Amino acid sequence: MDVITSIVKTYICGTNNNSSTNPPLMKNLLVALACLVTVGVSAQNWKVDASHSNVKFKVSYLLISEVEGNFKKFDGSFTSEKADFSDLSVSMSVDVASINTGNDMRDGHVKGDDFFNAEKFPTMTFKSTSVKALGKGKLMLTGDLTIRDVTKRVTIPVVYGGTVKDPYGNTRAGFKATGTINRKEFKLLWDNKAATGEAVVGDDVEFTIDASLIKQ
Repeated sequence: MDVITSIVKTYICGTNNNSSTNPPLMKNLLVALACLVTVGVSAQNWKVDASHSNVKFKVSYLLISEVEGNFKKFDGSFTSEKADFSDLSVSMSVDVASINTGNDMRDGHVKGDDFFNAEKFPTMTFKSTSVKALGKGKLMLTGDLTIRDVTKRVTIPVVYGGTVKDPYGNTRAGFKATGTINRKEFKLLWDNKAATGEAVVGDDVEFTIDASLIKQ
């Protein structure tokens, strides 16, 4: 594609403007070709619509039940040149202090140094490095996840839900990402035990991200 672009630019923008060697019809055709080449390689940018998206998680409590929560504030951008998003690139950030588990005392504890230390490390981030298309809208997205001051390479299953026009004329795309991380690998180390030995909070945290995107 770069070679084609170079050739087109040579014909259109070259110093030889003699009409006999560069007739108007040929020039017009080359202009049209240049436009097609540009459209073909331009990336499409998408922004997360937070009002129609969510970042949720759940973790075991005393090994007998689960506690669920979510983050109220987050942002993200998605980029792709292909209509099926098989070359998807993602960058997301989450405001740690926006955590909500339905209990103010617990939320305060989780924001502290036993877990996130939201004051010192206010955001979690994920930046993709590669993607593998599995077909039928299924993707495996690999990238760097940073929590506190720890960055680890993770691979996350993602499902592309489709693209539609909303009632306001916006082009929207939907994605769902799910996965599990070990919180202790990211220095969320609080480890109290019940009287009978069970961990108060499990090590594995399951997360789900439902992202509604708006084309920019």
